[in-house]
Amino acid sequence: MKLALFSLVLVILHKLQARLYHFRGDIDPYDKKYGYFSERDRLETLDSVRKTFTFGYDSYMKYAYPSDELNPIYCEGRGPDYENPSNININDVLGDYMLTLVDTLDTLAIMGNVTEFKRAVQLIIDNLSFDKPTTVQVFEVTIRILGSLLSTHLIITDREQPFGDLMPKDYNDELLGLANDIASRLLPAFENTATGIPFPRVKLDQGVPEDCVNETCTSGAGSLVLEFGVLSRLTGDPIYESYARRAVKRLWEYRSNITGLLGNVINIQTGQWKGQMSGLGAGLDSFYEYLLKAYILFGENEDYKMFKEMYDSIKFHMRRGRLKCNKGDGNPPIYVNVNMKTGETLNHWIDSLQAAWTAVQVLNGDIDEAICSHALYYSIWKKYGVLPERYNWYLRAPDVNFYPLRPELIESTYFLYQATKNPFYLHVGRDILNNLNNYTQAECGYATIHDVNDKTQEDRMESFFLSETCKYLYLLFDKDNHLNKAESRYLFNTEGHVFPIDERFRRKPWEEEEEKAPQSSSTVLSVVNVKKNSSFSNCETVSDEQRFFMPMKSPYYQQMKSAVGIGD
Repeated sequence: MKLALFSLVLVILHKLQARLYHFRGDIDPYDKKYGYFSERDRLETLDSVRKTFTFGYDSYMKYAYPSDELNPIYCEGRGPDYENPSNININDVLGDYMLTLVDTLDTLAIMGNVTEFKRAVQLIIDNLSFDKPTTVQVFEVTIRILGSLLSTHLIITDREQPFGDLMPKDYNDELLGLANDIASRLLPAFENTATGIPFPRVKLDQGVPEDCVNETCTSGAGSLVLEFGVLSRLTGDPIYESYARRAVKRLWEYRSNITGLLGNVINIQTGQWKGQMSGLGAGLDSFYEYLLKAYILFGENEDYKMFKEMYDSIKFHMRRGRLKCNKGDGNPPIYVNVNMKTGETLNHWIDSLQAAWTAVQVLNGDIDEAICSHALYYSIWKKYGVLPERYNWYLRAPDVNFYPLRPELIESTYFLYQATKNPFYLHVGRDILNNLNNYTQAECGYATIHDVNDKTQEDRMESFFLSETCKYLYLLFDKDNHLNKAESRYLFNTEGHVFPIDERFRRKPWEEEEEKAPQSSSTVLSVVNVKKNSSFSNCETVSDEQRFFMPMKSPYYQQMKSAVGIGD
């Protein structure tokens, strides 16, 4: 009886806490709309996310496997465009290596689908080969294929098995072997370059193709350290990490000595910048992300030193608008694209990949800034129902109209919810899910939106829809998931694959220093629990107001919506 009364009191207190806006006096309409998300709503939305994923995954397995992707309108598989090798929109990603299945493995594990996970792993062990005459982009292969193989291997070999009994029968590190195989096929990209910055593409069975260009983007060349570093430290072979770190250091050396910024395209032989745009979106985004995440995972101070210097340069040169997100007068804060050498505004557009910057800000403990960055992209989403690939903030209209089911906005929504536990972000997640089902669901999967204005569809479901978009949506609503309970013990790569923050990745097996005591994992930057990030001087704690009321104060939120051209 006492236990039942105690439980009832807890429920009442929880509901009162979630409705604190009633005690403010005048009830803010935004607080009333977004200030509470019931347990029933959470469970119903979680079930809806699972159904969305299952429909997309089952359709891929039925109509497309072993092809790389699903064409969800005509219900068929898609592989490399062998007839047109210059079609890099397709060929940079698709390598005839069961991409969607490989990329989705740890999503199956995280969602607790033990039977299908084991079946998928066995299909890959039995059938996956990288001895293919396909030319692919080094970056895409690394984050999607290598990242997933490593993540899945680590999940399988975790002694605690926190996601269920996921050990396939007679597993003998086959996925680690496949990871080593594909990574070794990428190594020629780092050879025969005068700077150590890799070629952007390799032919899986031959190395760098003869007609490969000598130019690459900053993120493509400088966002390989997590995957290559984990592989090196698992196998004891330093070659992978050393190549990836050398590329980062060379890019760092070529940054502007005036602004401290990098451009977006560089010549790998001369070190000359062929693209001098500096921003937070395509071509640069994951470079910054991996500086911070490499520090979190490997604990090397040089990584954080570079990130901190770059973060400060970005704020100084790219940020426009009022000084604080939730205080003061002026236009809403926005990060714009600038000239790397002068810091002057270069154009008037931002792209959808920049929506992931919010998650980086959360990792760095810069919560108020993250709230504002997220509000901008959610406002754009609200205007169109999905997110255009490029949005012109001056004209308040899309510059590039398609939406390929990208995950970056939901990723940032998840990170902000984990940091604040504010129910506003559950409402955002449900809104995103509903729009995905309303606008992108096709005959047998989920389709790219060709034009955000009329919601016409395009026949392609990229692998990251199942690997990231559905994964982050699921984790947002699955409060009891192991990843959420052990939030400070895992890190996501830029494709949403999870790596444990573990002492073994603080050691370099190939150096004598391995005999020294490893640095305690307790000093590792907590991934999403901001209140534990006390080791960082710029870290903000989350106030009660940010937890229970609108994270961006209502007048500023309305101002942000007006800035992109929408009312209530």
